[in-house]
Amino acid sequence: MHRLVSFCVSTVPLTRRRIPVETLLGHSPMVRGFVTHAQEIEMFSIARKNPAARFSCAALIRSLCVILLFAVLVGNVFAQESISSHPGTVTPLSDLLEEAEKNNPQIEAARQGWQAAKQVPSQVSTLPDPQFNLQHVSVGSPRPFAGYTNSDFAYLGLGISQDIPYPGKLRLKGEIAKRDADVSQQQVESVRRAVLAEFKGTYFRLAYLSKTLTILEQDGELLKQVEQAADARYRSGMGTQQDILQAQLQKTKLLREIAMHHLQVGKLEAQLKQLLNRSQGSPDIEPADLNDTPLAQTYDDLLAAAQGRNPELAGAQKMIERRSLQVDLARKDFYPDFNVQYMWQRTDPTQFRAYYMLSLGVRVPIYRGRKQRPELAQAEAEHLRARSELQAQSQQVASELRSQYVIAQQTSELLKIHREGLSPQARSEFQAGLAAYQSNKQEFQALLTAFLDVLHLDEDYWQNVAEYETAIARLEQLTGLSLREEGAKR
Repeated sequence: MHRLVSFCVSTVPLTRRRIPVETLLGHSPMVRGFVTHAQEIEMFSIARKNPAARFSCAALIRSLCVILLFAVLVGNVFAQESISSHPGTVTPLSDLLEEAEKNNPQIEAARQGWQAAKQVPSQVSTLPDPQFNLQHVSVGSPRPFAGYTNSDFAYLGLGISQDIPYPGKLRLKGEIAKRDADVSQQQVESVRRAVLAEFKGTYFRLAYLSKTLTILEQDGELLKQVEQAADARYRSGMGTQQDILQAQLQKTKLLREIAMHHLQVGKLEAQLKQLLNRSQGSPDIEPADLNDTPLAQTYDDLLAAAQGRNPELAGAQKMIERRSLQVDLARKDFYPDFNVQYMWQRTDPTQFRAYYMLSLGVRVPIYRGRKQRPELAQAEAEHLRARSELQAQSQQVASELRSQYVIAQQTSELLKIHREGLSPQARSEFQAGLAAYQSNKQEFQALLTAFLDVLHLDEDYWQNVAEYETAIARLEQLTGLSLREEGAKR
C-alpha cells in the first residue's frame, strides 16, 4: 500500500511530500474501489513468484494510479463548473432590449440620418437667394464719380435680381425630399427591429448554452451512477476494467463539451455587449431560463400584419411615391424658368432725374432632346424599378414569414414530442438499464448508450427551444407584433 501511494504522489510534480490517499484522491466510491482493487492486485503480485507476472501487475497498478488522478482532476473541474454556472444576477430580456434600443450605435446612426433628412424639404422648396447689385459708371475718367455732374451717362446704380423656377417645381422638390425623409424613418424602424432580433437570437443561444451546462452537470450525476455500478461489478469480479475506462472516457468527453460551451459563451457575451454598446470588460450577462412562447396567430394573420407594418415594405412604397414625384418634376423641366431684376440708377440729382429699370429673363430649355427627354426617360425607368422592387420585397417578406412560421410550428411539435415521449422514455430506459446492469443482466455498452440518449435528448430539447424562440423573434421583426408579450398573457 505504501509503495502504491508513493508512486501516485510521484506523478504529481507540484509537491514532494507524501499525501494521504483520502486527501489526494477524495472519498468517492469509485476511487475507494480503485484503491481496494489496486491493493488486492499488489498483494497478489507479491505472493506470486513469477517475475513476469509481477511486472504485469506493477504496470496495471501504474495505469490505475494515472486513471485515479485523472478522475480527481475531472471531478474538480465539474465541481468548479457547478459553482460557476450561475455567477451573476439574471437580467430580464425586456430590460436588455430597452437598453439596446436606447444605446445601440446602429440605431442611433439611423435616427440621426432621419433627423438630417427631415431638414431637407424646407431647403429645396424655398426660392433661391436673391442677388443684390451695385453699379458705378463714370464718364471721361476712371476716377469715381467722373462726369457725374455734367453727363447723364455717369450714374450710381442699385439693383436686385431673383430667380423664379417654373410654378410647381419647388413644391415637387419639397415633396420628393419629404418622401426621402419618410424612407429614412422606415430605415430607422428596420434597423431597430434588425438589431433587436439579432440581440434576441444571441440571447436565446446564450440561454441555451447556459441551460446545457446545467444539463451536463445534472447528467454528470447519472454518469456517476454508471461509474459506481461499473465499480461495484468490477470489485465483485463480474465486471471488467474496460467498463470503468469507458465511463471515465465519457466523463472526459463531457469535460471537453463543457470547455467548448464556455468558448461559445464567451463569443456570445462579446456580441451582446457590442449590441448594447457596453465595454467588453463589463460584467457578463446572465440569461433567464428558456420558455417556449405560445403562438396563437395563423400565417394569414401574420402576413396581414407584415403587409401593414413591415418597414421594408413601407419604405419601398414610399420610394414608389418618390419616383412618381420625380417623373412629375422631370416633366416640369420642359417648361422655362424665370429671372426678375429691378435696378435704380442715379446721376446728379440737381440736373438729372433718376432711372428705374425692371427686366424679366427667361431660361428656355432648347436642348430637350439631349437633356429633358433623357431625364424623363430615366425618371420613368426608376419609377418602374421601384414598383418591381416592392413586389420583390413583398415576396421576400412573405417567403421569410412562411419559413419562420413553419420553423415555429414544427419546432413546437418537436418540443411536445420531447416532453411527452422522448425524454421520459429515455430516462426510464436508463433507469431500467442501470438496474439490469447492476444485477448482471445487461452489458455495459447498452447502459452507456442509454445514458448518451438521455444526454443528447436533453441537449436537443433546449436547442429546439432556443430555435423556436429565435423563430418567434424573427416573426416579431417581420410583423411588428409583440408575440412574446401576447403569449405571456395567454
